[in-house]
Amino acid sequence: MKILHHILAIALPVIAGNGVINAQQQPSSSHDAAINRNLTTFNAIVKELEMNYVDTIRPKEAFEAAISALTSTIDPYTEYYDSDERADLMRMTTGEFDYAGIGSFLLERNGSTYISNPMEGAPAAKAGLRSGDWIIRVDTVDTSKMKSSEVTKYLRGKLGTPVTVTVNRPHVTDSILTFDMIREKLSEPAVPYWDVIDGNTGYIRLTSFIQQSGKDVREALEAFKANPNVNKIVLDLRGNGGGLLEQAVDIVGNFVPKGTEVLRTKGRDASTEKIYKTTKTPIFPDIPLAVLIDGGSASASEITAGALQDLDRAVLIGSRSFGKGLVQNTLQLPYEGLLKVTVAKYYIPSGRLIQALDYSHRNSDGSVARTPDSLTNVYKTLHGREVRDGGGLKPDFDIDWGKFSHITYNLVRDNWIFDFANKYANTHTQIPSAWDFEVTDEIYADFKNSIDPEKLKYDKVLEEIMKQLRETAENEGYLNEETTAALDALTPLLAQNLDRDLETKRKDITEYLGAEIASRYYFDKGRIIQELKNDEALKKAIEILSDKEELNKTLGLTPDKNK
Repeated sequence: MKILHHILAIALPVIAGNGVINAQQQPSSSHDAAINRNLTTFNAIVKELEMNYVDTIRPKEAFEAAISALTSTIDPYTEYYDSDERADLMRMTTGEFDYAGIGSFLLERNGSTYISNPMEGAPAAKAGLRSGDWIIRVDTVDTSKMKSSEVTKYLRGKLGTPVTVTVNRPHVTDSILTFDMIREKLSEPAVPYWDVIDGNTGYIRLTSFIQQSGKDVREALEAFKANPNVNKIVLDLRGNGGGLLEQAVDIVGNFVPKGTEVLRTKGRDASTEKIYKTTKTPIFPDIPLAVLIDGGSASASEITAGALQDLDRAVLIGSRSFGKGLVQNTLQLPYEGLLKVTVAKYYIPSGRLIQALDYSHRNSDGSVARTPDSLTNVYKTLHGREVRDGGGLKPDFDIDWGKFSHITYNLVRDNWIFDFANKYANTHTQIPSAWDFEVTDEIYADFKNSIDPEKLKYDKVLEEIMKQLRETAENEGYLNEETTAALDALTPLLAQNLDRDLETKRKDITEYLGAEIASRYYFDKGRIIQELKNDEALKKAIEILSDKEELNKTLGLTPDKNK
């Protein structure tokens, strides 16, 4: 999600960067003495509790709470992982699972476990398991009333070993089905989808910065290079929380000259500063390029997008990024534990730090405020455009993603869309290609009919507001005959109707419904394609990249500079 780095006696992957701890760096004597005093006190407290507390203390829970409390005073990225949790951290940097399994995400509902999303090409998908299958038995073990954490233990095992899974599949004649599989080593792709869109736009969805990210992106770019019709590229980093810093540098290197500085990392000691430059000849040094970002784009995503913006190599489209300018390293601890600790800050080519929150300066209540734009500093891109530090990356073109309606939220949260997609897939053997599939009037009507108004936990916001308004007016002494009559007249006008709301929000609901159905037939690729069909950010990217004059203006390329 792999270049290995040694820090002191450590040899583990770097998270979102390659900061270095200076082994010669020593705290002041007073600081050192304070730490020793507190450690001695803590040790004494533990011993006294163990000997004198009326009941037996639970050491694992107590120490986990103490460690969590300590790291919470630093920043959200400094975390302790015990021997059971370290696999999750390793998967974040490698994309690989440290166990063999069937390759499916699970969904827990009402104390039972269901197949959520089988991974394309994994044993579950190849065997024929589907989303919505209720896992009722694994080998000889009854799992019908087991939580997902328990079922997972039976699904995982040694590489190459067999496992038999029995499920109850809804909406089919023979509902009890059994599947025999061989456990495989599993990994999540860094690039779940890339393709040529509209005949001439190379599109890449990058979801993580793991060991193979640079390689996967390069493979897609090589394919675009071989296609003479491709004359623009869109790199989609929305929702990408980052990962390995080196992979960001590698990816930027596909678009800028070899030897270009991408960023610098600076630790507590000035001697730890490190400069990262591209090392490869670019595949596309000049092709029009856009990067899509949003509030979920963080860390290595911001390095990639920020460097390309600072170098005036790409236009950024979407919404402001997360704002994480900190670098973490992993340090080995006793008993196979790991400490992920912030060791440096990174600065992109203009010299700016895009970190949104300064955890070294907290409010009196312990909270950390976001730096307001008025207090940020101005920096200059390669061509002299003004950009600011702090608060993440501001895109060159903002996209309004719209509001997430309450009814859409309820339908997604409570699995109404998930369940209908399962029903549709189990009663329709095929659909058109993911690009051609549409949620027709007939499909949407069927979806509406599948909703039980009595079971839908529907947040009727307007009705609640009217109720609160009436109560407040009464409490404040404003409820008289005149105001009561006005509220009585307004109440039926604002009464929410499920059928009407389903039609009013049909466009938003349809996008989720179409993506969910398409994923049943084409996995993540189908979901992504459905999302792209009405993607305002992608449309804007294609529009800007197709307009050379507007693109050059945005990038600060004057006619003279563009010669």
